[in-house]
Amino acid sequence: MIRIDQPRFVLFPGRHHLLTRFQAEYLSGLGAATIVWAVTSANHENTRRNPVAYHRREAAIERFSLLSGLRSLVVPIFDTAPTDAFAEVTLKSIAVATGIELTPSDTVVACSTPEVAKLYEGLGFAIAEVEADPKLTVSPQRPWDVLLRLAAGDESWRELAHPATVDVYERYRLTDTVRTVVNDPLVGDEGGLTATRDYRTYVEAFADAATRKWAAVRRHVRPGRIVDIGCGAGAVLELADREPGLHESDLIGVEVARHLYSECLHKKAQGVFRNANVYFYQRNVLGGAIFADRSVDTTLTFALTHEIWSYGRQRESLLQFARRIFAHTAPGGVWINSDVCGPDERRREVLLRLSTTDGANPASARPDLATCSSGQIKTYVQSLSTRARLDQFALDFAFPCDFTAVGEDTVRIELGAAMDFLTRKDYVDNWLSETREQFCGLSFAEWSALLTEVGFELDAASAPIRNDWIVENRIAPVAALADLDGRPLDWPTTHLLVVARRPHHS
Repeated sequence: MIRIDQPRFVLFPGRHHLLTRFQAEYLSGLGAATIVWAVTSANHENTRRNPVAYHRREAAIERFSLLSGLRSLVVPIFDTAPTDAFAEVTLKSIAVATGIELTPSDTVVACSTPEVAKLYEGLGFAIAEVEADPKLTVSPQRPWDVLLRLAAGDESWRELAHPATVDVYERYRLTDTVRTVVNDPLVGDEGGLTATRDYRTYVEAFADAATRKWAAVRRHVRPGRIVDIGCGAGAVLELADREPGLHESDLIGVEVARHLYSECLHKKAQGVFRNANVYFYQRNVLGGAIFADRSVDTTLTFALTHEIWSYGRQRESLLQFARRIFAHTAPGGVWINSDVCGPDERRREVLLRLSTTDGANPASARPDLATCSSGQIKTYVQSLSTRARLDQFALDFAFPCDFTAVGEDTVRIELGAAMDFLTRKDYVDNWLSETREQFCGLSFAEWSALLTEVGFELDAASAPIRNDWIVENRIAPVAALADLDGRPLDWPTTHLLVVARRPHHS
């Protein structure tokens, strides 16, 4: 390996969400003319792994450099799939952005992560190991550990972090952001509800359903400040944007999933929206208030509340969400919620007959689907008969789905669990994601009670709904429902539309 006594450059790759006093001292001791900060995951923010936006990280680095007397170049490195060529990709990105080609003859790489350091070592670069340097007599706190202290409410982070980070965090209220995102019970490391979801298929499904959804709610929308929470790729807001009566309204989309939020920003950049007052935020509404109290005229939620129920603490999380909506709704304003819904008497036991002739009938469900690729899972689940698919669903479902076989093709099961299965059995593209979600957690009556508890008044347009297309095309051809005496039962509610108003006097 080449040794450099006086390097021209120090390449410092990393996410750099938080800078430390130790880093300032260590980098100054390397004696380089210029520090090249390769800020990785620069296109990610508001995720557990990457809670701080790139432009805030860059601002802190520039202030850090000024206070430390270091000359710096800051280069964003967009996230890539895991690759052994990570070092080469970073070097090429720096060359494109700055015109500087870093070489082992003039550059030391500062890196405390052994796996990453090894990639640069393989290219001949000398390594300065920063926090992992064996010459240090005391092991300093790594930046991520300091950030976790902040997230945990340990104020000692301020003594370990560099004043540049403390300053930027305080000016832009990033301490609250970091605590919210890192401690969020719903959002994963990469900014989504689940790592097994195929967002491409979700974008397509949202777009296909947007016209129908908007037609169902348009007449209930109150102009002014209109917020779509869980806006997906912005398909409903595109339709709201075309409404002449809403041309002076603010249209605001809130989306927690990074993949979908990025698509919203892309659409706006491409000029999809004609209204100048269209805004998007990547936020989890359970993490804290997004909008000021009494400031929103209409809140829209489509196919969202069952996810809050499923990935949170069921009714407790849904109640918390409803209270936040009530708080930001202006007196006379409205929350319009369209989602799946459990049947009345969802705990009632029924007989469910399922086809055994429309696929394979293995002796037992497979416990190893989590180790398979999404394509393998889809192929396997599609190969099963409807009756065998119930066995697999019951094993993979994150909620109770108990039943007793009373014949080759018939089971005794609670009505809610039966409908959870029947409304999900064909979602094979995202099987392991869908089986983490419960559609039938609340009946319409239970929904009504929750909203009344919060303070909303239900408009007469609020109603339970049965999606007859799903019944006629997906359920009835392969299933039949009866009471315990064998008398046929009608298929129950599958969805709801709620138009909940905040009273004018509240």
